[in-house]
Amino acid sequence: MNPNFKTRRDFLRTGIWGASASWTLPLFLDRTFGEMELNARDLATQAVSGKDDEILVVLQMAGGNDGLNTVVPFQDDAYQKARPNLAKKEQDLIALKDGLGLNKNLQGLAGLYDEGELAVVQGVGYPNPNRSHFVSTSIWEKGDPANRSETGWLGRYFDNQCEGSDPMMGVSLRKTEPEAFRAKKNSGISLSAPELYRWIHSGNEQEVAEEVFADLNAPDQMTESVGDSVATAAGYGGVVGEDNASFLERVALSAQVSSDEVVELARRHGTQTRYPGTPLGKSLGLVGRMIAGGMPTRVYYVDHGGFDTHRQQAGRHDQLLSQLDTALKSFFTDLKEQGNYKRVTVMTFSEFGRRVEQNASGGTDHGQGSCLFVAGGGVKGGLYGDYPSLTELDRGDLKFNTDFRRVYATLLDKWLQTDSEKILGDRFSPLDFI
Repeated sequence: MNPNFKTRRDFLRTGIWGASASWTLPLFLDRTFGEMELNARDLATQAVSGKDDEILVVLQMAGGNDGLNTVVPFQDDAYQKARPNLAKKEQDLIALKDGLGLNKNLQGLAGLYDEGELAVVQGVGYPNPNRSHFVSTSIWEKGDPANRSETGWLGRYFDNQCEGSDPMMGVSLRKTEPEAFRAKKNSGISLSAPELYRWIHSGNEQEVAEEVFADLNAPDQMTESVGDSVATAAGYGGVVGEDNASFLERVALSAQVSSDEVVELARRHGTQTRYPGTPLGKSLGLVGRMIAGGMPTRVYYVDHGGFDTHRQQAGRHDQLLSQLDTALKSFFTDLKEQGNYKRVTVMTFSEFGRRVEQNASGGTDHGQGSCLFVAGGGVKGGLYGDYPSLTELDRGDLKFNTDFRRVYATLLDKWLQTDSEKILGDRFSPLDFI
């Protein structure tokens, strides 16, 4: 940092861009910054369990997870016939019940199931499903099958339930903010590993600012073929009505204000748990340290990508599930060591499932209904919803029978203790896993 700035507050108040622009530190960040300075001095005397509120961790399995080879109907002849090379055999599975088995690479989750702390929600989807990665992900993140909402389901939760709180009530460990965090007032913040923040260890604020501006104005672009159409998307969360400059300012400030605090918390929290070195393992390890450090965050958002398995799916999909399982096993072990296990629930989701029939490339194409997991010390484990028929299909896809908004409503009403109707715009019958 420029030696002319005596403190980080001076740097922020003067302006990141030096002489090129000037503005004042927004009130909510000024207040948060001051609280962090006080909290840092008191950190050594705080209980390691931190805040007492329940915490939700949303884990996106990005790309379209093949639910059929995750929770497997191995006794169904239609399954074996549709997938002569991809179908799992009974010996490849961990038996659940009703002719279903869990992929053998999910040993940790199977243990949670046996302990009654893993809910397997079957046949999850939404009306008029879309096979585009971008459109379907947007629908899940907005909580709106019509895809018309300007805000995300978690952003609406922040606006309705967390008004007046600091921006760290929601933390996403992604390069860009998820649409789920998009809000009218408080969209939470997005962090990468705090040790890697560009605002730290940099001697040239202007150069850093230009890099951040370039990144924010050139988000990751992806193009996909969907039948005869082509869809392109590059989105981020944020506050509704916020222009690019304001978004840049807010994200940059959030990173600066929060990074040192997160680093300090991470350094102070020692764990005997060894996390895997995968991106998901590192993300969940950081979430674990933030929880142990007493962060006020109610919702964490992490992702685990690579599930778009059009080609040579067998080994790759098993590897992805193994990475998911080992990271979650370490995370839950860490939470138990902290005494925070009962406070944290993890929900997985993927934008869609895969087709029932394997394709000619040894993979599977975009589908519809799939499964998801809800796990943690506060979860009532078991199977929820009905497994979709493998013979009564919709254009080769499984038909959903559990609206994903029922899962959201359950978590909002029973876990986060808020009125789900205000968030989802309608009343959805909750499931019994909380």
